[in-house]
Amino acid sequence: MSAPLISPSRRLRRTPFSEGVEAAGVKAYTVYNRMLLPTVFESVEADYHHLKRHVQVWDVACERQVELRGPEAGRLMQMLTPRDLRGMTAGQCFYVPIVDETGGMLNDPVAVKLSEDRWWISIADSDLLLWVKGIAYGWRMDVLVDEPDVSPLAVQGPKADDLMARVFGESIRDLRFFRFSVYDFDGHDVVIARSGYSKQGGFEIYVEGTDLGMPIWNALFAAGEDLQVRAGCPNGIERIEAGLLSYGNDMTDDNTPHECGLGRFCNTQTAIGCIGRDALLRVAKEGPVQQIRPIAIDGDPVPRCDRAWPLFAGGERVGQVTSAAWSPDFETNVAIGMVRMTHWDAGTRLRVDMNGTDRAAEVQAGFWL
Repeated sequence: MSAPLISPSRRLRRTPFSEGVEAAGVKAYTVYNRMLLPTVFESVEADYHHLKRHVQVWDVACERQVELRGPEAGRLMQMLTPRDLRGMTAGQCFYVPIVDETGGMLNDPVAVKLSEDRWWISIADSDLLLWVKGIAYGWRMDVLVDEPDVSPLAVQGPKADDLMARVFGESIRDLRFFRFSVYDFDGHDVVIARSGYSKQGGFEIYVEGTDLGMPIWNALFAAGEDLQVRAGCPNGIERIEAGLLSYGNDMTDDNTPHECGLGRFCNTQTAIGCIGRDALLRVAKEGPVQQIRPIAIDGDPVPRCDRAWPLFAGGERVGQVTSAAWSPDFETNVAIGMVRMTHWDAGTRLRVDMNGTDRAAEVQAGFWL
């Protein structure tokens, strides 16, 4: 029986790169911020091996931007996150937990500081734009909040530097991690950051306007033929190996940054003005009662983890697995789970209920990549 198809509509937006994605033979999509996000080209495992060895171009236009522009843009940005942004300079990118008044995670985006009065928030899959608009309006702040016509295109893999240098110039090799600069493409200024949703290294190109989408896509493929460039997408196996969390899968607004292992990105004492600061101060003092942990699951390759799998110890539920996949390189089932403090130490043996199938599992000391 074939899988159900996604019916296209104007509510499910295509991207500036959809033409290239389709020509490259995309086999599956998911819906992310009401846009199409490719999930498979050749196969998940074949895409995984290629990503680790060569270079891929990813249509991640679904990582929509929330733009803050105006005299109080910096103040509004600090209200959204417990990470202290006072030392952040224009040209930097910061990974920032975004929290509500209870300290619950609303998103885990990358903040891009274009200037003192202009920021982009490159968001994960949630309606963060509406929250930010509400805060700005409720506080009567002198700032414009909008979604600009900006579509990220990622170039990821060990050959990413070589490919990008051919298209944007050798100076791009000097760009530091989580920094961005402006590069020329056919007479257009393009913001490019050294960042991306993999541990293989690479860049994200912030393409402003739809007209530049396919010209940049085509230029990358023309320049990278001998580098074995392919269309790709965030890979479920590689991101679990690396411990890259997925908002909506591994964490929701029921979880605090500390539960998600993101406490190092929280400067709650000094992040004056953060909406969830008081709640997080209490959490920081008491400590989390559960936390994200890497987990290896015994046995044959696991099925698709399309729902949370309960974790048990001695018949007592002690957490849940939120993402899992078979890792060809590490020859084990790698997983991300939320585990109670009583059972989160490395080496703790657990049982996982995979949709009715019982399997042994073990908490790991660290993620695999």
